Amino acid sequence: MPTKKDKLILGTAGAVGAGILSWRAFFPWIGYDLRMMKNGGNAGKKLMADQVNKRFLINMFEEAVEKYPKKPFIIFEDRIYTYEFVDQQTNRVANIAAKWGLKVGDCVAIMIENEPAFIWTFLGLQKLGIAVAFINFHIRGQPLIHTLKASEAKALIIGAGDYILPKIEEVRGELGDLPIFIQGQPLMVGPAYTSWDDLMLSAHPVPLCRTARAGMDLPTPCCYIFTSGTTGLPKPAIISQAKAIGMSKFFQLFYFKPSDIVYTVTPLYHSAAGVGLMSTLDQGATMVLRRKFSAQHFFEDVRRHNVTVLQYIGELCRYLLAVPESPLDSKHCCRVAVGNGLRSDIWEKFKNRYKIPQICEFFGATEGTVSMMNLSNRTGSCGRFSPLLNKLDPTPKLLVKVDVDTGDAIRNKKGLCIPVATGETGLLLGTIPPNYQNLQFYKGGREINEKKVLRNVVKEGDAFFNFGDLLSVDKDYFVYFRDRVGDTFRWKGENVATYEVSNILTKLSCIHDANVYGVEVPGSEGRAGMAAIHLEGNMQLTPKVLKDIFNHCKENLPNYSRPLFIRFPKEESVTVTHKQQKTQLRKDGFHPENIDDPLFYYNEAAGTYTPLTLDNFQSFLTKSRL
Repeated sequence: MPTKKDKLILGTAGAVGAGILSWRAFFPWIGYDLRMMKNGGNAGKKLMADQVNKRFLINMFEEAVEKYPKKPFIIFEDRIYTYEFVDQQTNRVANIAAKWGLKVGDCVAIMIENEPAFIWTFLGLQKLGIAVAFINFHIRGQPLIHTLKASEAKALIIGAGDYILPKIEEVRGELGDLPIFIQGQPLMVGPAYTSWDDLMLSAHPVPLCRTARAGMDLPTPCCYIFTSGTTGLPKPAIISQAKAIGMSKFFQLFYFKPSDIVYTVTPLYHSAAGVGLMSTLDQGATMVLRRKFSAQHFFEDVRRHNVTVLQYIGELCRYLLAVPESPLDSKHCCRVAVGNGLRSDIWEKFKNRYKIPQICEFFGATEGTVSMMNLSNRTGSCGRFSPLLNKLDPTPKLLVKVDVDTGDAIRNKKGLCIPVATGETGLLLGTIPPNYQNLQFYKGGREINEKKVLRNVVKEGDAFFNFGDLLSVDKDYFVYFRDRVGDTFRWKGENVATYEVSNILTKLSCIHDANVYGVEVPGSEGRAGMAAIHLEGNMQLTPKVLKDIFNHCKENLPNYSRPLFIRFPKEESVTVTHKQQKTQLRKDGFHPENIDDPLFYYNEAAGTYTPLTLDNFQSFLTKSRL
């Protein structure tokens, strides 16, 4: 039931009286708050109603099927998939999985690229209350083994992409007797793999009785979305049915409607695309889905399909600006661009060139407890953090002082955290709502979850969620993302955990230690990977060693995790407690004039790491510019 605080939030937006003009004189930022309160009240009211009524994602879908059977649900590669057709496919999936003897809350993993089969496989399993682990189809080797084992999947369904099955083949011996179902690979069917295509052809498209998911409740896991987090291998963030309902209301902050058409090119295994899908299900709207992002065809698709809401990541917008200008750039029906990572240096260029009426930059984390969205078109901002909003918010946030080298919160004499001043960068902490049972954000033990909890923040004994991100607030209480704390950095739209990359690099026999970190590259979003490598013993640095490192990276790391630069320092950079020190290495960057060590860059064309010198530095930048 709604609390008094919830009711206050929902009612405040409608309780604005004639005295507002005088309030603006003293608090010029209050107009921004009022819009946030109004839109947030709309989303919050619907969220609470759906949680009270237990209107789960699968219920949203089934309602849309009943209400809009012939309406396009998915538009993919110029083919239209109606709600009715997708429902028939989900029924086939449900009837197949019903024979496996699984119970509500058990997990099945899917490793499928962006295509309608991802969506109807997910929804079909939801009809049985089965949790679905979204597996990143770019990973391989140990990270892939880890994600499958961490999810405790009872089965794995692989998509039709030609490059997916070989990754499973590499690790098949490590997966025990896990049943694996494959699509689009008839020649591989045999003892190790079962044809999913044959099962779908023979399965009945009739619905199961809803009693098949009778035990499903708000805490029941809906899906697991893997995130690198701040350390270690990918971790399965728990998206409970309650959290999924919340994600489906995120677009209500800008009044997403059944008539809206959303364009999604980011991977469906990511939470960003997941929010788009869940919002589409909530409203019975339409999703235009693309297998892979194409800058050249992006706005062609937006125009052709009358897209009203487009999803982005910051890097995506930079790629779009690199496309030659066209008189058609502003000819579209898009009313909102929503996403995260759009940097202020290209914000106005993107908005003005493509005539985007509203950019809704947001901040959040898959496993996080709070989120924010910029509804005011303030350049570079990802939300608001005013005293009024924080007072009314049932899950208030904090920005506290942090040691940028260690990532630890700085504390006062009482051992409590210290709030930052306006304009000062701080560590974001979020209140942990009651629905996070036993402080569990990830599927797994207490240890991996406890790392995200910061205790004794405002008072002794309290607990907050530690996002591991640095943000700041301006005088109008707009929030700006500044950086990621610790080891994780972002490159090509993916989070890269340096601990994981270091572990893989040091598996190469010639490498004694590898200190991995991110460096800024002019003209590119995020940070590219760089490694300070120390070879074993007195081993000499030779062309063969460089080629071995290149091949090792290419074979064992996704392209976004491979170090773009490597250097070979004479001495290891460590603290007195023998922890890797990255601060000075980050400051050095990758410019040859700042580095005396042998320095190299990842050269795909040459098949090795090539020396980066003052003579070829500018040509390298020109060739690598995105």
